[in-house]
Amino acid sequence: MGISSLVVAVRGIGDVGSAIAHRLFQAGHKVWIHDDPLPAAPRRGMSFADAAFDGSAVLEGVTATRYENPNKFAKALQAGREIPVYLGNLFEMLSYLDPSVLVDARMRKHGEPERQTSLAPFTVGLGPNLEAGETASVVVETQWGDDLGKVITSGRTKELEGEPREYGGFSRERFVYAPVEGVFHTDRKIADRVEPGELVAWMEDLLLTAPLGGILRGLVHDSVPVVQGAKVIEVDPRGDPAHVFGIGERPRRIAEGVLEAIQARSQRSAVKTR
Repeated sequence: MGISSLVVAVRGIGDVGSAIAHRLFQAGHKVWIHDDPLPAAPRRGMSFADAAFDGSAVLEGVTATRYENPNKFAKALQAGREIPVYLGNLFEMLSYLDPSVLVDARMRKHGEPERQTSLAPFTVGLGPNLEAGETASVVVETQWGDDLGKVITSGRTKELEGEPREYGGFSRERFVYAPVEGVFHTDRKIADRVEPGELVAWMEDLLLTAPLGGILRGLVHDSVPVVQGAKVIEVDPRGDPAHVFGIGERPRRIAEGVLEAIQARSQRSAVKTR
Protein backbone atom coordinates (compact mmCIF):
# COMPACT_ATOMS: atom_id res chain seq x y z
CA MET A 1 0.00 0.00 0.00
CA GLY A 2 1.41 3.38 -0.99
CA ILE A 3 2.29 6.11 1.43
CA SER A 4 -0.80 8.04 0.33
CA SER A 5 -3.08 5.32 1.69
CA LEU A 6 -2.06 3.83 5.01
CA VAL A 7 -4.12 1.67 7.34
CA VAL A 8 -4.55 3.69 10.53
CA ALA A 9 -6.07 2.49 13.80
CA VAL A 10 -7.50 5.17 16.09
CA ARG A 11 -8.07 4.29 19.74
CA GLY A 12 -10.97 6.34 21.11
CA ILE A 13 -14.31 7.35 19.61
CA GLY A 14 -14.68 10.61 21.55
CA ASP A 15 -14.58 14.04 19.93
CA VAL A 16 -10.78 14.05 19.55
CA GLY A 17 -10.48 10.51 18.19
CA SER A 18 -13.40 11.09 15.83
CA ALA A 19 -11.90 14.33 14.52
CA ILE A 20 -8.63 12.52 13.83
CA ALA A 21 -10.33 9.61 12.09
CA HIS A 22 -12.41 12.06 10.03
CA ARG A 23 -9.34 14.10 8.94
CA LEU A 24 -7.23 11.06 8.06
CA PHE A 25 -10.14 9.51 6.16
CA GLN A 26 -10.52 12.71 4.15
CA ALA A 27 -6.78 12.61 3.43
CA GLY A 28 -7.24 9.22 1.76
CA HIS A 29 -6.13 6.85 4.50
CA LYS A 30 -8.01 3.68 5.44
CA VAL A 31 -9.02 4.44 8.99
CA TRP A 32 -10.74 2.39 11.67
CA ILE A 33 -11.75 3.23 15.23
CA HIS A 34 -11.64 1.09 18.36
CA ASP A 35 -13.26 1.71 21.71
CA ASP A 36 -14.97 -0.07 24.59
CA PRO A 37 -18.33 -1.76 23.92
CA LEU A 38 -20.13 1.04 25.81
CA PRO A 39 -18.00 4.17 25.35
CA ALA A 40 -18.61 6.90 27.94
CA ALA A 41 -18.03 9.74 25.46
CA PRO A 42 -20.14 12.78 26.42
CA ARG A 43 -19.75 14.98 23.30
CA ARG A 44 -21.70 12.62 21.12
CA GLY A 45 -22.87 15.30 18.69
CA MET A 46 -19.23 16.11 17.98
CA SER A 47 -18.07 12.55 17.43
CA PHE A 48 -18.88 9.13 15.98
CA ALA A 49 -19.70 7.80 19.48
CA ASP A 50 -23.33 6.99 18.72
CA ALA A 51 -22.21 4.41 16.15
CA ALA A 52 -21.50 2.20 19.16
CA PHE A 53 -25.18 2.36 20.17
CA ASP A 54 -27.10 3.01 16.94
CA GLY A 55 -24.92 1.09 14.47
CA SER A 56 -23.77 4.14 12.54
CA ALA A 57 -23.18 7.87 12.97
CA VAL A 58 -22.43 10.75 10.62
CA LEU A 59 -19.98 13.54 11.40
CA GLU A 60 -19.57 16.36 8.90
CA GLY A 61 -20.51 14.20 5.93
CA VAL A 62 -18.48 11.12 6.89
CA THR A 63 -20.15 7.92 8.12
CA ALA A 64 -18.78 5.55 10.74
CA THR A 65 -20.36 2.10 11.06
CA ARG A 66 -20.04 -0.50 13.79
CA TYR A 67 -19.04 -4.01 12.71
CA GLU A 68 -18.93 -7.08 14.90
CA ASN A 69 -17.76 -9.58 12.28
CA PRO A 70 -13.99 -9.18 11.64
CA ASN A 71 -14.28 -10.23 7.98
CA LYS A 72 -17.04 -7.71 7.23
CA PHE A 73 -15.07 -5.13 9.17
CA ALA A 74 -11.97 -5.75 7.03
CA LYS A 75 -13.99 -5.58 3.81
CA ALA A 76 -15.52 -2.26 4.83
CA LEU A 77 -12.07 -0.91 5.67
CA GLN A 78 -10.68 -1.98 2.30
CA ALA A 79 -13.65 -0.49 0.42
CA GLY A 80 -12.86 2.90 1.94
CA ARG A 81 -16.38 4.32 1.76
CA GLU A 82 -16.81 4.73 5.51
CA ILE A 83 -14.94 4.44 8.79
CA PRO A 84 -15.50 1.03 10.41
CA VAL A 85 -15.84 0.91 14.19
CA TYR A 86 -14.81 -2.14 16.20
CA LEU A 87 -15.70 -2.64 19.86
CA GLY A 88 -14.18 -6.09 20.36
CA ASN A 89 -10.69 -7.19 21.37
CA LEU A 90 -8.23 -4.54 20.20
CA PHE A 91 -5.17 -6.76 20.08
CA GLU A 92 -6.88 -9.45 17.99
CA MET A 93 -7.90 -6.81 15.45
CA LEU A 94 -4.42 -5.27 15.42
CA SER A 95 -2.99 -8.71 14.65
CA TYR A 96 -5.61 -9.30 11.97
CA LEU A 97 -5.25 -5.97 10.14
CA ASP A 98 -1.61 -5.06 10.94
CA PRO A 99 -2.05 -1.25 10.68
CA SER A 100 0.88 0.94 9.66
CA VAL A 101 -0.11 3.63 12.16
CA LEU A 102 -1.83 3.62 15.53
CA VAL A 103 -3.13 6.81 17.17
CA ASP A 104 -4.00 6.69 20.86
CA ALA A 105 -6.76 9.30 21.12
CA ARG A 106 -8.36 8.06 24.34
CA MET A 107 -7.17 11.24 26.07
CA ARG A 108 -6.51 9.50 29.38
CA LYS A 109 -5.67 12.63 31.35
CA HIS A 110 -5.37 11.02 34.76
CA GLY A 111 -4.16 7.53 33.92
CA GLU A 112 -0.58 6.33 33.79
CA PRO A 113 0.68 6.77 30.20
CA GLU A 114 0.76 3.43 28.39
CA ARG A 115 3.60 2.45 26.09
CA GLN A 116 2.14 2.16 22.58
CA THR A 117 5.28 1.73 20.49
CA SER A 118 4.93 -2.04 20.10
CA LEU A 119 1.39 -1.87 18.67
CA ALA A 120 2.26 -0.55 15.19
CA PRO A 121 5.32 0.51 13.17
CA PHE A 122 4.43 4.18 13.83
CA THR A 123 2.44 5.37 16.84
CA VAL A 124 1.08 8.77 17.83
CA GLY A 125 0.25 9.61 21.44
CA LEU A 126 -2.15 12.31 22.62
CA GLY A 127 -2.57 13.74 26.10
CA PRO A 128 -0.53 15.11 29.00
CA ASN A 129 2.77 13.67 30.22
CA LEU A 130 3.55 11.62 27.12
CA GLU A 131 7.10 11.28 25.81
CA ALA A 132 8.13 10.90 22.18
CA GLY A 133 10.08 7.70 21.62
CA GLU A 134 8.87 6.20 24.88
CA THR A 135 5.08 6.12 25.10
CA ALA A 136 4.71 6.59 21.32
CA SER A 137 6.88 7.27 18.29
CA VAL A 138 5.77 10.92 18.38
CA VAL A 139 3.33 12.81 20.58
CA VAL A 140 1.02 15.73 19.85
CA GLU A 141 0.25 18.58 22.23
CA THR A 142 -3.43 18.64 23.23
CA GLN A 143 -3.63 21.56 25.68
CA TRP A 144 -5.07 24.90 24.62
CA GLY A 145 -2.46 27.48 23.66
CA ASP A 146 -0.05 28.33 20.88
CA ASP A 147 1.36 24.78 20.90
CA LEU A 148 -2.01 23.04 20.48
CA GLY A 149 -1.59 20.42 17.73
CA LYS A 150 2.23 20.69 17.74
CA VAL A 151 4.05 17.49 16.78
CA ILE A 152 6.75 16.60 19.30
CA THR A 153 9.46 14.25 18.06
CA SER A 154 11.72 14.66 21.09
CA GLY A 155 10.51 15.49 24.58
CA ARG A 156 7.19 15.47 26.38
CA THR A 157 3.74 16.98 26.15
CA LYS A 158 2.72 19.41 28.88
CA GLU A 159 1.45 18.32 32.25
CA LEU A 160 -2.28 18.51 32.92
CA GLU A 161 -3.08 21.99 34.22
CA GLY A 162 -5.45 24.90 33.94
CA GLU A 163 -9.20 25.20 33.55
CA PRO A 164 -11.46 24.09 30.69
CA ARG A 165 -12.15 26.57 27.88
CA GLU A 166 -14.52 29.36 28.94
CA TYR A 167 -17.82 29.69 27.10
CA GLY A 168 -20.38 32.35 27.99
CA GLY A 169 -18.39 33.28 31.08
CA PHE A 170 -18.31 29.72 32.47
CA SER A 171 -15.52 27.12 32.44
CA ARG A 172 -15.50 24.17 34.86
CA GLU A 173 -18.95 25.18 36.11
CA ARG A 174 -20.39 23.88 32.84
CA PHE A 175 -19.65 20.27 33.72
CA VAL A 176 -21.22 17.64 35.94
CA TYR A 177 -18.93 14.82 37.09
CA ALA A 178 -20.05 11.34 38.10
CA PRO A 179 -20.37 11.41 41.92
CA VAL A 180 -19.87 7.64 42.16
CA GLU A 181 -18.87 4.73 39.97
CA GLY A 182 -21.95 3.17 38.42
CA VAL A 183 -24.40 3.18 35.53
CA PHE A 184 -25.44 6.55 34.08
CA HIS A 185 -29.09 7.01 33.16
CA THR A 186 -30.76 9.80 31.21
CA ASP A 187 -33.79 10.41 29.03
CA ARG A 188 -32.41 13.64 27.56
CA LYS A 189 -30.67 14.27 24.21
CA ILE A 190 -27.75 16.31 22.96
CA ALA A 191 -28.86 19.92 22.28
CA ASP A 192 -31.82 19.72 24.68
CA ARG A 193 -32.37 23.01 26.47
CA VAL A 194 -32.08 22.97 30.25
CA GLU A 195 -32.59 25.39 33.11
CA PRO A 196 -30.39 25.64 36.21
CA GLY A 197 -31.24 22.82 38.62
CA GLU A 198 -33.29 20.88 36.06
CA LEU A 199 -33.03 17.09 36.28
CA VAL A 200 -30.83 15.70 33.49
CA ALA A 201 -29.72 12.26 34.65
CA TRP A 202 -29.40 9.93 37.60
CA MET A 203 -27.09 7.27 39.00
CA GLU A 204 -28.74 4.86 41.42
CA ASP A 205 -30.62 7.19 43.79
CA LEU A 206 -28.42 10.22 43.03
CA LEU A 207 -30.02 12.93 40.86
CA LEU A 208 -27.79 14.91 38.46
CA THR A 209 -29.07 18.37 37.56
CA ALA A 210 -28.05 21.09 35.13
CA PRO A 211 -25.45 23.38 36.73
CA LEU A 212 -26.60 26.35 34.63
CA GLY A 213 -28.95 27.22 31.80
CA GLY A 214 -28.21 26.47 28.16
CA ILE A 215 -28.17 23.41 25.91
CA LEU A 216 -26.62 20.02 26.45
CA ARG A 217 -23.27 19.87 24.67
CA GLY A 218 -22.09 16.75 26.46
CA LEU A 219 -24.21 13.85 27.68
CA VAL A 220 -23.05 10.28 28.20
CA HIS A 221 -25.39 7.78 26.54
CA ASP A 222 -28.08 6.19 28.67
CA SER A 223 -27.19 2.97 30.54
CA VAL A 224 -23.42 3.36 30.17
CA PRO A 225 -21.11 2.50 33.11
CA VAL A 226 -18.87 5.38 34.20
CA VAL A 227 -16.09 5.78 36.73
CA GLN A 228 -16.29 8.21 39.61
CA GLY A 229 -15.18 11.68 38.54
CA ALA A 230 -15.88 11.18 34.83
CA LYS A 231 -17.46 14.05 32.91
CA VAL A 232 -21.03 12.98 32.23
CA ILE A 233 -22.90 16.22 31.49
CA GLU A 234 -21.81 19.47 29.85
CA VAL A 235 -24.03 22.53 29.42
CA ASP A 236 -23.23 25.18 26.82
CA PRO A 237 -24.60 28.53 28.05
CA ARG A 238 -24.39 30.06 24.57
CA GLY A 239 -27.44 28.02 23.59
CA ASP A 240 -26.51 27.64 19.92
CA PRO A 241 -26.84 24.11 18.46
CA ALA A 242 -24.01 24.92 16.05
CA HIS A 243 -21.64 24.62 19.03
CA VAL A 244 -22.72 21.10 19.99
CA PHE A 245 -22.66 19.36 16.61
CA GLY A 246 -19.67 18.91 14.30
CA ILE A 247 -15.93 18.96 14.88
CA GLY A 248 -14.74 21.46 17.47
CA GLU A 249 -11.76 23.80 17.15
CA ARG A 250 -9.48 21.93 19.56
CA PRO A 251 -10.10 18.42 18.09
CA ARG A 252 -9.64 19.85 14.60
CA ARG A 253 -6.27 21.37 15.43
CA ILE A 254 -5.13 18.16 17.12
CA ALA A 255 -6.24 16.19 14.06
CA GLU A 256 -4.17 18.43 11.80
CA GLY A 257 -1.15 17.74 14.00
CA VAL A 258 -1.69 13.98 13.72
CA LEU A 259 -1.96 14.23 9.93
CA GLU A 260 1.23 16.31 9.85
CA ALA A 261 3.05 13.65 11.89
CA ILE A 262 1.92 10.86 9.57
CA GLN A 263 2.83 12.81 6.45
CA ALA A 264 6.30 13.59 7.81
CA ARG A 265 6.85 9.93 8.61
CA SER A 266 5.70 8.88 5.12
CA GLN A 267 8.05 11.39 3.50
CA ARG A 268 10.99 10.08 5.52
CA SER A 269 10.11 6.52 4.53
CA ALA A 270 9.89 7.51 0.87
CA VAL A 271 13.34 9.10 1.00
CA LYS A 272 14.85 5.99 2.56
CA THR A 273 13.49 3.74 -0.21
CA ARG A 274 14.86 5.81 -3.08
